Amino acid sequence: MDHLRTVPPRGLLLTRVRIVLNGIELIPETSLAVRPGEVVTIMGPSGSGKSSLLAYLCGTLDRAFQATGEIWVNGIDVTRLPIEERQIGILFQDDLLFPHMTVGENLLFAIPRAVRSRRERRELMRQALAEADLAGYEERDPATLSGGQRARVALMRTLLARPRAVLLDEPFSKLDEDLQTTIRQFVFGHVHAQELPTLLVTHAAEDAQAAGGPVLRVGRPAAGPPVEPFAAARSALSRIRPAAKPRHP
Repeated sequence: MDHLRTVPPRGLLLTRVRIVLNGIELIPETSLAVRPGEVVTIMGPSGSGKSSLLAYLCGTLDRAFQATGEIWVNGIDVTRLPIEERQIGILFQDDLLFPHMTVGENLLFAIPRAVRSRRERRELMRQALAEADLAGYEERDPATLSGGQRARVALMRTLLARPRAVLLDEPFSKLDEDLQTTIRQFVFGHVHAQELPTLLVTHAAEDAQAAGGPVLRVGRPAAGPPVEPFAAARSALSRIRPAAKPRHP
């Protein structure tokens, strides 16, 4: 599949990406360009390689898969860079907020170390909460939040990490139906406003329609038992523990 278009230096570019599992080609050789602020939707049956493609892009694809091809972000080849240097943010079906941290600490955790001032870090955290209509929630336990509130915190945490591209792995699928429209608007509004090239994986036509961008359909499901492409990443996230509580100024 070739959905390559001429793009400026800014944006997400996949060049001849191919993913195989157990000898079965999940993603045939594919080239794709996503412009700043654009959301490209990837649709296909379960097990067809949609989430595997996202895992390859952010550098967490399980070793059971074989993948080739280049990944470029804002004119930089990130294919062989470690996860933390790619600056690619991702939202999963689950919000993956750290239960041992407050809402504010979850957000502070994402802010790059280059922002050294504690006062500046806390101001960025409070601005993010205000933008999510959650001002004053920094000391709350994530377990006390509603599904919609958790989804907004998860997005703001992703954006506070200052990504150069964003991946969305069915982030609306576990929300109540009446919340999905609101959270779609919240997420897409932010990636458009920040001009972030975005890939969305979904089964829902409503998600693709709300995204408003091109749709890429991928093939058939692989034979054999399912393999979780993000298994290593989820395991690593579950083991994260802060050395100490953040000290407030």
